[in-house]
Amino acid sequence: MYYLKLKKMKQKTILTIAFVLLAIPSFSQLDTYTTTGLEIIFSLADIEDNGVDQSSILRFAPVINIETMLNADMSDRFGLFTGLGIRNVGYIYGNYVDPEDGANYKKKFRSYNIGIPFGVKIGNLDNLFLYGGYEVELAWLYKEKTFEGGDKIGTITGWFSSRQELFQHGFLVGIQFPYGTNLKFKYYLSGFHNQDYVNSTGFKPYEGLNSNVFYFSLNVLMFRNLKFYDY
Repeated sequence: MYYLKLKKMKQKTILTIAFVLLAIPSFSQLDTYTTTGLEIIFSLADIEDNGVDQSSILRFAPVINIETMLNADMSDRFGLFTGLGIRNVGYIYGNYVDPEDGANYKKKFRSYNIGIPFGVKIGNLDNLFLYGGYEVELAWLYKEKTFEGGDKIGTITGWFSSRQELFQHGFLVGIQFPYGTNLKFKYYLSGFHNQDYVNSTGFKPYEGLNSNVFYFSLNVLMFRNLKFYDY
């Protein structure tokens, strides 16, 4: 019995070594490099305010959105990527009803987030390809502006503010064009606000406010840059 177990173990070991040896040539073709890109964001939000669907106003955010990608191309048709990005994310709500005074205001919400994406690239990686993935983000700088009749009447800012969900996540898809430009769509699965937040007067200003931000963006050089090293 012991001999049979030992024989099976040897067979498994030989198969494992053979698999690794066969895999080495394919991994030797792995092309690894970093890229840095800029992102121009046009964002909106799916808003449900206490059970009522509401509309958002298009928000333009050209700065500061920058990300560095670590690319691992398995072939000229398939690759993986991850990285680190800083982006300005938010939305404009033109029909916000204040729970304290019942008045209607326009609100501009935004935060700077640090994000880490994980994704795949499929197509001609030297020319035109599709990509998609998932990204987790940490919201670290919050800002909220309040407008009444076109006049700004208040601004709130805060580092790692409890007014919003600090950890956010969503999916992304895009298409890379030749010469370094691409279009991306991203949808946040997490809500923007912390609905349980209580302000200094005891009210919950975001209670019942479900807002999922999504955006389209124009990216420059996100997957095109100098290659620093190859394996």
